[in-house]
Amino acid sequence: MTIQEKIQTQMADAMRNKDPLRLSVLRMMKTAVKNKEVEKMKPLDENEVIAVLNTLVKQRRDSIDQFRKGGREELAQKEEAEIGIIQEYLPAAASEEDIQQAIAQAIRETGAATMKDLGKVMKATLALLAGKGADGARVSQMVKEKLSA
Repeated sequence: MTIQEKIQTQMADAMRNKDPLRLSVLRMMKTAVKNKEVEKMKPLDENEVIAVLNTLVKQRRDSIDQFRKGGREELAQKEEAEIGIIQEYLPAAASEEDIQQAIAQAIRETGAATMKDLGKVMKATLALLAGKGADGARVSQMVKEKLSA
């Protein structure tokens, strides 16, 4: 069952169970995927759907930071609950060890030696971690540590 099919069936369950938060998040997810399909003018594959969902998670994290800075804790908690629901549809996040291995392999493949090679290493690393749900900011930080050592 694809992620999109899973979202559709879970929407029906959320309606039956009268779960307004879950229903709202599932509708938002479905709309975001549909908008991306319209933009690309073709159906999305699973990796593209995952990318859309990762974008939604990132937007929610940014909102949480802003809400907390503005003293709106109740809104930050709502966003955290939404992230929890979205993450149910994402593959398990890459472990610290997975990321380290991907960085080491990317450095070997690109022959990187200095911080000037950061872009090449990041591109190669994220390609190796595709579909594993790695946070780009965390990967970037780890790559910088490795290249500056």
